[in-house]
Amino acid sequence: MGPDDGPGAPAEANRSRVHPAIDRLGATAWRLIGIGIVLVAAFWLLAKLWVIVLALGVALLFSRALNPPAAWLRRRGLPPALVAATTILGFALLMAAIVAALVPAVTAEFEDLGPTIEDAVDDIEDWLVEDSPFDVSRRDIREFRQDADDRVGDWLSSSGGTLTSGAMVVFEVVTALVLALITSFFMLKDGDRFGRWAVSLLPERHRDLVNRLGSRAWRTLGGYLRGSATLGVIEGIIIGLTVFLVGGHLAIPIAVVTFFAAFVPFAGAIVAGVLAVLVTLVTAGVGAAVVVAVVALLVQQFDNDLLAPIVFGRSLELHPLVVLFSLAGGSALLGPVGALFAVPLGAVLVNVVAEARAAHLEGGNGEGSAVPAAAGADAGTSGSDGPDAGAGGSEAPAPDASDARDADA
Repeated sequence: MGPDDGPGAPAEANRSRVHPAIDRLGATAWRLIGIGIVLVAAFWLLAKLWVIVLALGVALLFSRALNPPAAWLRRRGLPPALVAATTILGFALLMAAIVAALVPAVTAEFEDLGPTIEDAVDDIEDWLVEDSPFDVSRRDIREFRQDADDRVGDWLSSSGGTLTSGAMVVFEVVTALVLALITSFFMLKDGDRFGRWAVSLLPERHRDLVNRLGSRAWRTLGGYLRGSATLGVIEGIIIGLTVFLVGGHLAIPIAVVTFFAAFVPFAGAIVAGVLAVLVTLVTAGVGAAVVVAVVALLVQQFDNDLLAPIVFGRSLELHPLVVLFSLAGGSALLGPVGALFAVPLGAVLVNVVAEARAAHLEGGNGEGSAVPAAAGADAGTSGSDGPDAGAGGSEAPAPDASDARDADA
């Protein structure tokens, strides 16, 4: 019998062994640390390549918005390249016509927008110092405004740390928009072909599920864009008309800003509402500004509680906390670019996860008979409303070699 085989050896071994719960917790912690390192590295890379991220994001939104007319042209038998070129050129001509009709009046009013806002801020400063019940001095307000300017500057330059001047910002944004336009052309031209080729690389048993998830993501993105545009038009008309009726100026710029602000939930509504109130305060007085503030608040509540569920549909409903944390997280990680794409990305992720769970509950993650039928139904629901319409469902033909070569190109 060896020295370790005595009566006290088992007790000593038990005392030196790690508790199973601690062992599992430590292993899980190391895995989480590894995942966290990978995520940090990925977000760092995205921040460095924010121009490419912006171009791809804009191209995806742009091609999704233009896909319905492109699908209509495809059903008429036009070649893919002609479909893409016609769609993009037609959209450009339409936007040029709208701009030519509105820019003269809008530009004339926008010239007074900056001084008007400055006057409104000065009026608020005078009230805080002279008439308000708060003990606020001019020095406190100057320090607050300086600090706010610094924070806004830091936020605008947080996308990669390389934005050193306004000229660089303009250059990189223009570059991203040009890349987005080119990418949109190829998405409209070869999106369905590339989708079939990519799905063909997966195992056979997973293809139906991937088609189903892709169809759900595509419809979600389209629903988000249509809903945001609809809400933006409604809010812009109501708030702009209110500013006009109470005697305020710059109603058209306010309506335009409100429309585009609808694509950034919460933060966009707050910025547009504050802007409308400030402009009305200077151009029409305190009473008119109060009316605009009340109308803006009521419009936002009406949209959030009643109109948004109808416009977006049940499949796109997101809890306000999900939207809020998506905005905060996207802004913190990628600056303005992250704030712009956080909510649509969050909506797509939530709906894709819900679709994957539904497929799993239906029996088999794409392996059961119910999933191909559902995938075909999804593709049929979307019609030719997305590049996955040609790729969705189990009846899509396998891509030939020329398709793969074109997709690689």
